[in-house]
Amino acid sequence: MKILLPVDGSTVALDAVRFAIRMAQDGLESSMVLANVQESATLYELMVAHDPQVIEEVSAAAGAHTLAAAEALLQEANIPYESEVASGDPAHTLIDILERFGCDLVVMGASGMSPLRSALLGSVSNEVLHAANVPVMIIKAAQAPDVDEADLDEVQ
Repeated sequence: MKILLPVDGSTVALDAVRFAIRMAQDGLESSMVLANVQESATLYELMVAHDPQVIEEVSAAAGAHTLAAAEALLQEANIPYESEVASGDPAHTLIDILERFGCDLVVMGASGMSPLRSALLGSVSNEVLHAANVPVMIIKAAQAPDVDEADLDEVQ
């Protein structure tokens, strides 16, 4: 099974990578595709840089840097993987990567936006969930445990 792991540098994205590693270690025969999508350059960036090649190089370097922690986790777990850095709209580009690499599953982190904000803005995970033609597993950010004020008094 080939698993797409979108990585944006967030903690929850690395949690998704760790979850996919656990599935592999528990016996799921798999390989991974790490993907990072850089947003396209703005008109201002194009005007200031004067050279689109420079922007592409900086974007590729930023994407490679973002993937480094996830690559280290997969190397340590001895799990085969491929990496892809692309630019464009994140959700649409991830769907393109999913199809190009022939992935069977997407495991990705969710930022934990409120339902209202997600409905108004649309999150990448929500868009991928609805657009992908394969199963999508959303790993939610761990929530901080509720702390009772009495417990805080004991600590101080």
